Amino acid sequence: MLIGITGGIGSGKSTVLRVIAEQGYPVYDCDAQAKRIIAEDPSVRRQLTALFGAEAYKGGTYQTQYVASQVFAAPDLLARLNAIVHPAVARDICAWAEGQRLAFVESAILFSSGISRLCDAVVCIAAPEAVRVERVIHRAAECGQTITPEQVLARIRTQQHDEQHADLTIVNDGKTPVTDLAKQIIQFTQTV
Repeated sequence: MLIGITGGIGSGKSTVLRVIAEQGYPVYDCDAQAKRIIAEDPSVRRQLTALFGAEAYKGGTYQTQYVASQVFAAPDLLARLNAIVHPAVARDICAWAEGQRLAFVESAILFSSGISRLCDAVVCIAAPEAVRVERVIHRAAECGQTITPEQVLARIRTQQHDEQHADLTIVNDGKTPVTDLAKQIIQFTQTV
């Protein structure tokens, strides 16, 4: 069984999934695995080079900022980029999940990427906006970066609201222990 976990920036989905992984359940992080696939998959590399030019992989290394600047300058390129990366990630998830009794896949764009179609059920991790803003600012500060509340709110506003599409929504407002939230998700999987 494959359970999708989604939620917007600062919702705490990664924290909840870390607890689930610590309990021994396999967790697939779409962001991290997409980066690996972009860097290592020969077919994806060929397609991205054809789309963005040789500059996409300088010295054999994917040039995130260059590609982002190209996508920003020509937004239609984002759909073409996603049409290359999302199916490759979906194939990787299918291979990874094969034979797993219960596994979890995490993605902020679970529905828009089409990954939700691979899942038996989807759980959305939600949090109040003020909590999300605080978490993102704190996380940025831990990395030596500064981000304003307005910048965080702008990011939040660009993300989809997936709660209406999820089979279960869990509120991670910082009041309920994360271990209890993880337990709720595990208990939910027994009803799927």
